[in-house]
Amino acid sequence: MFVRDPIGYRKQAFLRSSIPRTILLDKTGKQLVQWPIKELKKLRARQVSLHNIDIKGGTVFEIAGITASQADVEVSFELPNLEDQIELMDTKSVDPQQLCSEKNSSVRGVLGPFGLLVLASKNLTEQTAIFFRIFKGYDKFVVLMCSDQSRSSLKRDVDKKIFGAFVDANLSHKISLRTLIDHSVVESFGGKGKACITARVYPELAIDNKSHLYAFNYGTRSVRVSRLRAWSMKKARIVEFHEGRKLE
Repeated sequence: MFVRDPIGYRKQAFLRSSIPRTILLDKTGKQLVQWPIKELKKLRARQVSLHNIDIKGGTVFEIAGITASQADVEVSFELPNLEDQIELMDTKSVDPQQLCSEKNSSVRGVLGPFGLLVLASKNLTEQTAIFFRIFKGYDKFVVLMCSDQSRSSLKRDVDKKIFGAFVDANLSHKISLRTLIDHSVVESFGGKGKACITARVYPELAIDNKSHLYAFNYGTRSVRVSRLRAWSMKKARIVEFHEGRKLE
């Protein structure tokens, strides 16, 4: 893939496995955040929007009306009272990737796992889960973000690792997720880019028009989708760059 930067088109070899991003300083001035380049919005096509949908614990619902194998999804989850009983976790001594492996998408907690099931087959035999869990630390609430590829494919000879990161987010009872899906690439941005996870998955069933997209909540407490917008994505225009060629 080739993208246009301020001085013209340059070849970006790394984009074979990653969507081009911008790197910004967040509003507090204390953390760098990553976000998809704004030009990607030009590829958005058919859109669906949902508002104020409660997802009870142990349930899923399908996000229909778009091409699930090539999509851009933005969702904001509204959380219940965080003062209620929530799992305790000393995150200072825990590796987030290991924690995501131990508490994968099939392990129920109180607040989480909740998020998106992408590149999923109709019966959920194949699925890649992008999700959050909320824990209570010693002095603050902790957000764990995971990308669980353990059930991403029926194929045996492909990588099915689980990735994870802590999201340094001021919850205010809400947490956001943006996920871009491009057939085998799943790139997710939690807390408006404060945590980013890229995964390559190789489904056998959930391909092209047989791919489905779901929102889910496997925690015991309900969460609310306060807002969800999803778009089918058009193919990017590929422009070759040749050394010595004058850029327009």
